[in-house]
Order: sequence, then C-alpha cells, then structure tokens
Amino acid sequence: MARVGRLNNFNNNSNFNASNRNIDNNNNRVRGIAQDPAETFMMKKPRDLWQELCSYKNLELAWRKARKHKAKKQYVIDFEKNLAENLTLLRTELLLHAYRPLPLKTFILRDPKTRVISKSDFRDRVIHHALCNIIEPIFDKAFIYDSYANRKGKGTLAAIKRFEYFKNKASRNLTKIDKTKGIKGFVLKADVKHYFDTVDHEILVRIIQKKINDKRIIWLIKTILSNHKTKTQGKGMPLGNLTSQFFANVYLNELDQYIKHELKARHYINYIRYVDDFVILHRSAERLEYCKEQINRFLKDELALQLHPDKSKIHPLYTGTDFLGLRIYPYHRLLKRRNLRKFRKKLELMHSEYKVKKVKYDAIYDFLEGWTAYSKYTNTFKLRRKQIAHAENLFGGALSNKELNRYFKHVSLVF
Repeated sequence: MARVGRLNNFNNNSNFNASNRNIDNNNNRVRGIAQDPAETFMMKKPRDLWQELCSYKNLELAWRKARKHKAKKQYVIDFEKNLAENLTLLRTELLLHAYRPLPLKTFILRDPKTRVISKSDFRDRVIHHALCNIIEPIFDKAFIYDSYANRKGKGTLAAIKRFEYFKNKASRNLTKIDKTKGIKGFVLKADVKHYFDTVDHEILVRIIQKKINDKRIIWLIKTILSNHKTKTQGKGMPLGNLTSQFFANVYLNELDQYIKHELKARHYINYIRYVDDFVILHRSAERLEYCKEQINRFLKDELALQLHPDKSKIHPLYTGTDFLGLRIYPYHRLLKRRNLRKFRKKLELMHSEYKVKKVKYDAIYDFLEGWTAYSKYTNTFKLRRKQIAHAENLFGGALSNKELNRYFKHVSLVF
C-alpha cells in the first residue's frame, strides 16, 4: 500500500513529459533532466540581413534620409513623382541581383585645397542609406570611443573637447617647463597619405566579412565599390558618398584597435581620430616617435597605406596644434582663416539658393546654428557676432520652424 500511495502521489502531483524526459513536481525535486518551462532557452532566429536591407520599409527610410535638406532639388522631385514604383523597382533589382549603379558625376571643389568630388545618382544614394541602415549599427558597436567622424553623438566639437582633456592629461594640468612659459607635453599630428584614393577593396571586403558573412550583402558592397573608376583597379573610394564615409571608419578601425590594444596599453598614449586625421598626445617626444614608426609599419603591412611624410610631425603642445579647423593653444583656441573663408562661401551660396527658393530657411538656420556652436568653443566673440549680424542682414528677418516652435512653447508656458 505504501508503494501504491507513493505512485499515486507521483501521478497526482507530478508532470512527466515523455518527449523530453523532464519531470516537474510540487517540491521542485528532479528526476532525470529537469527544466522549468519558464526558463526554457529559446534559440533566437538568426537575422536575415539581406531581407531586412531589401524590405520596402527599409528602402522607404533610406529615401527619407537621402532627401533630407534636398526636398526641393529637381532630381528628388522627379524620383518622388512615382515614389512607390521607384522604391519597388529598387527592391526588385536588389532581390534579383540586377542592381547596377549609374555612373558617378565628378566635379572639382576648391576650399582652398583642390578635391575631386564624385556624386552618386539619387536612386543610388537611397541604396547607400539602405545598406548603412542595416550594417552600420553592427560595426559601430566595435568602434573605439575616440573615433569621432560620421558617428551619432560624436563630431568635431566632441573631438575638440576630448583634445582639451588629453592636453591637460599629457601636460599634467598645464604644468610649465622650468624657466619658460611653455607647458609640458607633445603631440603627434598625422594623417594618411591620399587615404580615399588608396583604400584597397580586397582588404576592405575582408575586414567587413569578419562581421558580415551574407554573400548577397558582400555582392552589393563590391558593386558599390567597383562603380568608382580609378587609375589603379581595386583601389579608392569616391569623396562625397555616404558609403565612403562609413567604409573609411571600418577600414581605419583596424588601426584604432591596434593603437588601443598594442600601443595605448603599453605606452599610455592619448589618441583621437577624425576620418584619416589623428592626434596622439604624450609627455614624451621619444615615445611618440616610436609610436609613429609602429603606426606607419602597421599601415603599410596590414592596410596598404602610409602616413603623409610632410603632415605627420611631432611638436610641443605649447606651440599650438592645428586640429579640425582650429588652432589649439594651451590657454586659448582660434578659428583658422581657411575655416572662416569656407563658412562665408557656404553662407553666400545658401543665400543665392534661398533667393530662387532652392533651399528652405530651416536648412540655413541649422547651418548657422551648427557653426555658432562650433565657433563658440573658440576665443572669437567679436568675429562671431559680426558674422551672425551679416547673416541676419542677408535673410531679412526670416524665421525657421525651430524658432517658431521655441516661441510658441514659451508663450504656452507663460499663459
């Protein structure tokens, strides 16, 4: 009877699953392999990145990003006349691997350095955004903190603030050199020689494949890269493309990781990179010279690149450093004249486009707001006030949606 009672107790209070041999009972005793259904490990279905990329929803988001601040351009208006049809056609071309980008339009830009800018057709820019929408978040997680170009929450102002922090660190809070007015510390200011012209496609694809193993996405990336024709086949990316900006970060992330895990870990250096320009700050010039040699060796051996011999130099912090349009001294910062000329030229261009209704004042206000925030970080109060007054005269009291929203928000709070 005792055995029967125990069996009855088992049947009434226990749950036996013959398919997985798990037993759950009321006192949490386990026979065989027990598993609480609430704790059952569910295998996540792997993402199909290609289907995400080709989805109509992603292409629509890509179109919205591509048209930002360009809504009145004729090529955008033409594309939007048959928007659904054009997006569906792009989707079909991708799915059938029939997508072929149109030839790039090339023009020369002098500001004052002469650059060859290549411009993609609008439909191709939609594809670039669609690709970056999917793969950029995957790579961005692996980028180092001190990579500042073309990333959310980064930018030139954040890089300049970081330089100030590292300047104080390398100079030991602006400690002065004995019997002089100069501060301690040195900086290696460097850039990669002809960076965008010399990026190796094969190396780039190999780096991308470390995180993206979908052959269809790799096919699309190769298709975009091969659309840029250069003297050396298989090398170079067009200045002006969204994908070029993203791939530039992916490519030089290899250098970032080397510096972070090899040089920084051993030599306690302070490193900041913005596209192909970078600075390293340290209290020892000899240590920076060693780092420069190791970086050049790594670039040549691993990335088929090299430092620019004339633009990669070590100098004392107290002499000032040219970085991202500023001249940064120990106790103050100045705008470079080239940067000011560039601002004035862009403002005049936007004014001429505004007069013929090619650009909205909202875009102009965003530009002025961004430049003001950037220039506020320099010791140029009178110059900044003069430029803003000039801009107000040009646009005759025009108001942006941002200003109107702030006004109505203030009025609602008052009443």
